[in-house]
Amino acid sequence: MQHHTKTLGDLGTLKAQLDLFEKGFIVAIPLTEHAPFDLIIYKDGFSRTVQVKARSIDAKGNLNITFRSTYSDTNGMHNVPVDKSHIDLYCVYCPDTDQCYYFDPKQFNKSLCLRVSAPKNNQRKNIKFASDYCQVP
Repeated sequence: MQHHTKTLGDLGTLKAQLDLFEKGFIVAIPLTEHAPFDLIIYKDGFSRTVQVKARSIDAKGNLNITFRSTYSDTNGMHNVPVDKSHIDLYCVYCPDTDQCYYFDPKQFNKSLCLRVSAPKNNQRKNIKFASDYCQVP
């Protein structure tokens, strides 16, 4: 199913809320859309901030996540690097797999590529498989 960018983002946030709830977290939503994160989760006495992204699989079977925000104003489109100090956890929802994938963005540089399908050459070295990121770290 094809989704408009904003609709896909809304779907990703809803799927993340449901998945985190099913994993036993209390899920809170900031009262402003200007917060540097989308959700706050709480479990076992600890809270964490979560940034949610929705990404479809590319032609090579990858989910590509860049750590930047894009917005537009009267001066055009702007890309701003994400300040990872405000985000404890990334959740990437993929509508193609109907799965959420979780990771600490501080463990990666400017981007992350998660492999959804096995490479045609069966390479395993230096590949981050999406299936290894289904649990909240």
